[in-house]
Amino acid sequence: MQHQLIDDVGRQVDYVRISVTDRCDFRCVYRMAEEMTFLPRENIMSLEDIELVARAFVELGVSRICITGGDPLVRRGLVDNLHKIGHLQGVDELLIITNGSQLVRHAGTLKKVGVKRLNVSLDSLNGAKFKAMTCTGKLPQVLLGINAAIEEDFERIKINVVVMRGRNDDEVLDLVEFARDKGIDIAFIEVKPLGTIESHDRSLTFCSSDDVRKIIEQRYPLIHNPQKTAGPSRYNSMPNHGTQVGFISPHSHNFFAHCNRVRVTVEGRLLFGLGNEHSVDLMPILRGQSGQAEPLKQAIVAAMALKPKKHFFDLNEQPQILRFMSATGG
Repeated sequence: MQHQLIDDVGRQVDYVRISVTDRCDFRCVYRMAEEMTFLPRENIMSLEDIELVARAFVELGVSRICITGGDPLVRRGLVDNLHKIGHLQGVDELLIITNGSQLVRHAGTLKKVGVKRLNVSLDSLNGAKFKAMTCTGKLPQVLLGINAAIEEDFERIKINVVVMRGRNDDEVLDLVEFARDKGIDIAFIEVKPLGTIESHDRSLTFCSSDDVRKIIEQRYPLIHNPQKTAGPSRYNSMPNHGTQVGFISPHSHNFFAHCNRVRVTVEGRLLFGLGNEHSVDLMPILRGQSGQAEPLKQAIVAAMALKPKKHFFDLNEQPQILRFMSATGG
């Protein structure tokens, strides 16, 4: 069995994002419908399945693992079991993507079990706007969570901002100042058209990374940082300050040609790109192999031929991909 994952165009995959739940205590308007039907428990990976998937990927040379959702911190029992993944030999980085609502409770445990990085969604610093964008979220709860995480001294904390024209694009500079004051990083994300959303027209609310950059440079010049990260962000520094400003631009600067990632959905489906439906169902293997990693590894290696050269997003078309971002994983 090989010890690296190489796709048909020569990209080495060393990063996997594993979705552990499609559930979330928020209903962010760009990720979910307000009235969601969640998957029944028997249709999603068990904690043992998740650990086995992580182990198989690590044995195939993957060194970075991201745990995502939904919000992974609402998955019962997950936090206490993450040490099994965080301490796999070969894991250089364990990352959690969260909305921050549960960080006051869990930040300390996450640090102890080996989580090195946190990405926290924060789309607004205005309580009313935050409630409108998350439907059920409470801004003070998230801010307290970010503070709790900072106190635990993770290697890196980043806030992720999905910018929507007419919703929160007027807060770009305020959010940059927030990140600078806290000594953490920030990434601005172009909205991804996954799932049918009725609350807004994505083509009208779209705000490009170039537009966001122009807003920031009204106050701070941005200097491109050539350092490559595990994810799709293109990072920039600001003079005389440690905070990094990232841009994730699936529309305006298609990053997929250099993609080193694959995803495993909460249903156990190996997915090769957000903008494509190329995938392989791993669940029959997970349910039939009694904890054995080898058949899973063979399926993953064989599936690499399906990884496409690029993804396809079109804001002006009806979504061709009907799964919500919450089911795919952030």
